[in-house]
Amino acid sequence: MKKIAELIFFAGVNGVLPEKLMQSQVKLSGDLLQVAEKRFPLSRFRHIYVLAAGKAAASMSRGVEKVLGDKITNGHVVTKYGHGMNLNYLTLTEAGHPIPDAEGVKGTQKIVNIARKATEDDLVICLISGGASALMADFPEGVTLDDLKRTNELLTKCGANITEINTVRKHLSKIKGGQLARILFPATTVCLILSDVVGDRLDVIASGPTVGDSSSFADALTIIDKYSLQNRLPSSVLHYLLEGADGSIADTPKPDNPVFSKCAQLHYR
Repeated sequence: MKKIAELIFFAGVNGVLPEKLMQSQVKLSGDLLQVAEKRFPLSRFRHIYVLAAGKAAASMSRGVEKVLGDKITNGHVVTKYGHGMNLNYLTLTEAGHPIPDAEGVKGTQKIVNIARKATEDDLVICLISGGASALMADFPEGVTLDDLKRTNELLTKCGANITEINTVRKHLSKIKGGQLARILFPATTVCLILSDVVGDRLDVIASGPTVGDSSSFADALTIIDKYSLQNRLPSSVLHYLLEGADGSIADTPKPDNPVFSKCAQLHYR
């Protein structure tokens, strides 16, 4: 019985390994690409881009590479140190997690640069897994990487939950909180997301780079106040959040924003 139980357990684990999961969800038959229940005739598109971030991003990407091969035009993957894999059609950056670092900033900029190339004639496949919020590291003008590191350290140690942490992260980024979808629009985008968040809220997983954000700068400041971080945050970070709360900086795109009209979300627990 013990042996049978072990076999059942390992069969279950094997079935949800990121690489194999992607191959089960992304299938190509002739000109027709099927991603879960979504179907895309490839003749509609000039280019296919793959953008990936998270601790499982390299494995997910390799699964997609095995399906699409040289049909992939370009793409980039950002994953945690030690989680990289050899890829044939995508470039890869290993970076810091849970505290962002300079490699994460470089890798994120590569993702943004590719995203900016996408047009309405292109298909973008986004692969997101846990850890992507820290790995997709960027920061607004006036804030430094050291400021961002300090802020992340404070948030992860103060007792804030992942929803609260990511609410603040979204408002110190130009890619999180639906802002990657804003860059990609009007390209056709399909996102495959591995959830590591209780409740599977897509706007919380990886700080929701392709999902409408219902939180605000004011919410971020409420969290800072809740954990008495005002006097411990870098002054540049606090100043930026205050400017956002008074309307001087545009907030993240909300769920009804038209940039999400061409962005499909598919998530897996």
